[in-house]
Amino acid sequence: MSGDGQGRSHWFDDEAGPVVRPYAMTRGRTTSAGQHRLDLIAVVVTEPHVGDPEADQMLSPEHVDIVELCRNTPQSVAELAAELDLPIGVVRVLVGDLVAGELVHVTRPVPPAELPDESILRDVINGLRAL
Repeated sequence: MSGDGQGRSHWFDDEAGPVVRPYAMTRGRTTSAGQHRLDLIAVVVTEPHVGDPEADQMLSPEHVDIVELCRNTPQSVAELAAELDLPIGVVRVLVGDLVAGELVHVTRPVPPAELPDESILRDVINGLRAL
């Protein structure tokens, strides 16, 4: 036990590492502007005008990693969390920061319910062939 009356396990878990780290990465924030659009399947894409993100001293290493991962291949929020080994909540806040800084943008896949029905597309094709 430490002198403050709390055990060492309160602040550190041997398997998980420091408990405070994700909280520190987001500067204590649990949400960011525009986060309502950042569900697990939201796709993050680096803006074309972004140069070397490491030159921006306002970005954390995790911000830089996200920009680099999304530069050549769009990544979903879930993929970013898995690749960076970070909790989803932390990735959402970090991506929200990058969206606010106009370094990345977020797109959402079209939900299956909004896609045209296959039978409608077949009718259109048949109609065009009939012309």
